[in-house]
Amino acid sequence: MKKNILIFGLIAGLIISTMMAVSAIKCYEQKDFEGSMVLGFTTMIIAFSVIFVAVKNYRDKFNNGVISFGKAFKIGILITLIGSTLYVATWLVVYYNFVPNFMEVMSADSIEKIKLNKDLTASEANEQIAGINSMKEMYKNPVMVILLTYMEVFPIGLIITLISALLLKRKQNKNISVA
Repeated sequence: MKKNILIFGLIAGLIISTMMAVSAIKCYEQKDFEGSMVLGFTTMIIAFSVIFVAVKNYRDKFNNGVISFGKAFKIGILITLIGSTLYVATWLVVYYNFVPNFMEVMSADSIEKIKLNKDLTASEANEQIAGINSMKEMYKNPVMVILLTYMEVFPIGLIITLISALLLKRKQNKNISVA
């Protein structure tokens, strides 16, 4: 089970880390943060789909076609932790070494779009701008960078883990045939 978790966790982590690094640098250069977010979340969903494959693989090849919800959840959540940790580590390297003013650039871009949005009242715009400034302030603390980055990726893996565990759980067949 450990080997299965490690392999699939590394696969998920490599997929989301590589795509995140490439898209973060690209969106930073082109100032297209919205398109990058869509690509990022799509990549996370695709990467964490290996959880389904890993649980099914373990159930069918190593556990005689049987797996409880708890065991399936454990496999999925450990894969999520490995993948998420690789993602966070990659973001820290990218952020601090290649795009150290990412939050300032993204915040300025977001605030500009809010100011140009004629559908927002002044109060709504000010509230959104305050939220962006709060996030920018939190990003000055490396611990918050780590926590916020985990909060970005981990919930996707958790949802896919829950879905996979629900779909793939299978109890031992208790039918005994009488000859």
